[in-house]
Amino acid sequence: MIRSVPLRRSLVALLLSCSVLVSATGCGDKGSGAATRTGASSSSSVSAAASVSASATAERQRLAKTRFVANAGLAAGATYQWIVKPYRAGTFKKGAEGRTFALVKAGLAGGFAYNRLKAAAENAKGDPLLSKAVAPLTAGIESLKGMAAKLRNGEAGEGDIGAFESVIDSIKNAGKSAGAEVTDKVPSTSQLTG
Repeated sequence: MIRSVPLRRSLVALLLSCSVLVSATGCGDKGSGAATRTGASSSSSVSAAASVSASATAERQRLAKTRFVANAGLAAGATYQWIVKPYRAGTFKKGAEGRTFALVKAGLAGGFAYNRLKAAAENAKGDPLLSKAVAPLTAGIESLKGMAAKLRNGEAGEGDIGAFESVIDSIKNAGKSAGAEVTDKVPSTSQLTG
């Protein structure tokens, strides 16, 4: 039994065959001139590849700095807006008006800031200068791991708030020394919970 091949399949097969035939004839050796042109074009393609590689590396480093600045800025903004500022205003003290809401927000901000600081430290690995500046700060970032629970439960004291401020200031200084200046960027409430 002979099956009929649909017209579309036949057309695709014909086009593929023609493209293989054209590319095979275009690649034929036409003597020593073609070999010289091929050698020259391969060396120029190697230098072009090196140029693309260098620009890709520069782009990767630029993106690493940009991401570092964004993540560190969000961590700094959340820390100042929902942890440091309310603490200094006395909102975390027992009997203070709005204490419960402030503690919940501070707990969310603490977790958010810790997460963004870890992301910023990871981003810093993409830039050699920034990586060297941030590497000594990873222990300080790790020390903030349980702070969200302490803040949420109202157990955070002056030392805990100072630890947050110290780590944020260290990250900002490290970024500035590596040419990636960090400015505070207050995240929205939906960013804290999302």
